[in-house]
Amino acid sequence: MIELLINAGPVVKLVLLVLVYLSVVSWAIIFFKWKTLRQASLQSKAFQDYFWNNRHLDQVAQELKQYPASPLSRVFRGGYQELGRQQRGLENETAAHPADAAANINRAMERVERTETESLERYLTFLATTGSTTPFIGLFGTVWGIMGSFHGIGQSGSASLAVVAPGISEALIATAMGLMAAIPAVVAYNYFLNRVNVLLGQMDGFRQDFLSIIENQLRRS
Repeated sequence: MIELLINAGPVVKLVLLVLVYLSVVSWAIIFFKWKTLRQASLQSKAFQDYFWNNRHLDQVAQELKQYPASPLSRVFRGGYQELGRQQRGLENETAAHPADAAANINRAMERVERTETESLERYLTFLATTGSTTPFIGLFGTVWGIMGSFHGIGQSGSASLAVVAPGISEALIATAMGLMAAIPAVVAYNYFLNRVNVLLGQMDGFRQDFLSIIENQLRRS
């Protein structure tokens, strides 16, 4: 294998370097996203349990530092901070009607939700791109290597296995490397996309539930 790589042509070597780079970056992203999404899922579940077991918003806000990786806790923070501003405005009679105040709070939480969505989906595009392009990059290296083999046949005037085999072997290495880079990227992308969609659904559901609590609190104030 090492001898084939050393004796490969410059184009095939370049293709292999590109594939190795994409594979290494993909695996780095896979480990990073696995860790961050796992923390986000665990801490979001813990925060949800704490939130529903403790309806005192001020006390929940004081415990947010216990859930730094949870997107739900940041949605809560955005809504809670805007709730404070709206309540101060209502007390000073400088704010809009409670229904308008609730709409402002909802927009604040939606802004946080969009930010969290971008953060959760970060780097997934690279995995999708790697999974869809690396087989074709490897195929390009394969085609180029086979072209070199045919060129060698033309120069030597012989089509024996000894002449053809080295070029075809180095060409097939490019195909194998392309698949080795693509398969983990595709599997990881589909897995992470599912995890992200679950968290997005949790965020959206929590925002609506929290907004209902806020609307009831604004009506009473």
